Amino acid sequence: SVIDVPSDLGNCVAYLKNLKGTVVLTFEETTVAQWMYTELKDAVTRIIVCDPHRNRLLSEGPKTDPIDAGKLVQLLRANLLKEVYHASEKFSHLRKLTSGYNDLVQASVCLQNQQYSLLRGSGLTGSEKVKNLRLKDKYEQHVLDSIATQLECNEHQRKAYLSEFKALSRQYTAIRHQMSIPGIGLIGAVQIVTRVVSPHRFVEGGQYLSYCGLIKHDRVSGNKSYGKKDPRFCRKLKSVYKTAAMAAIGGHNPINDYYEYLVKQKGDTEAHARHKTSRKIALLSLGVFKSGKKYQPFNEAYRRRDVTCQN
Repeated sequence: SVIDVPSDLGNCVAYLKNLKGTVVLTFEETTVAQWMYTELKDAVTRIIVCDPHRNRLLSEGPKTDPIDAGKLVQLLRANLLKEVYHASEKFSHLRKLTSGYNDLVQASVCLQNQQYSLLRGSGLTGSEKVKNLRLKDKYEQHVLDSIATQLECNEHQRKAYLSEFKALSRQYTAIRHQMSIPGIGLIGAVQIVTRVVSPHRFVEGGQYLSYCGLIKHDRVSGNKSYGKKDPRFCRKLKSVYKTAAMAAIGGHNPINDYYEYLVKQKGDTEAHARHKTSRKIALLSLGVFKSGKKYQPFNEAYRRRDVTCQN
């Protein structure tokens, strides 16, 4: 039976605690899903935060809260819910910090594009230094000054975020271990740790590569292939590993050696080799996270040469 009650947290907790036997609570992933998970996890046996994208398969007919709740119960009984990972572990609350940093960077890029368009519209190249630049039109100058002020403020905030990230790297060894992999810097390491939270939820490397958007899924029917399709993946992690591959290529490290092997010996194109290199870094990152140790290349020559360079 479906009971429609006001969505008050206190009443919900009291109702759940009064239920007998094994209590499994499910609700769809929303903005407040992590908060609900944290507040209600001690009142039930298990919580399943399910994927609303998968549940759209049952979206026909009228839509009300009791109908939606009834459909979730049917899917739960049939074990057809796709669970979205949630945890109350130590890295979960740091996602808000990285999310704020990503929003800040996105806003700065938008402002830089606006500034470039404004300069180009005024007959300039767009690469001029804005500090001492004066435009003929006073209204365009006002907009330009406003953009410059916002960019200056964003740069100040970005440095404040970097200070917080450095403090986190001193506090959490997992972040420092990620930074030991060639190509992964401070920001990328923080993004990886705060996004993944628990690496042990990925049983094998293929699952992690799919989560990062670095492999595609087969489309096969009747023993006939219809190409590949992209999985639903974390775009931020894909960006981190793609950037790490670009940073590692060209340096003196095993990752660059792997890239050169793909290009020179296996005959891969540079684009294909870069993609394989990013997958290699992703697997190394997962392994380092699971083992709790720094990245150590197998080739002892790198260690000896690094010691020589330091001396």
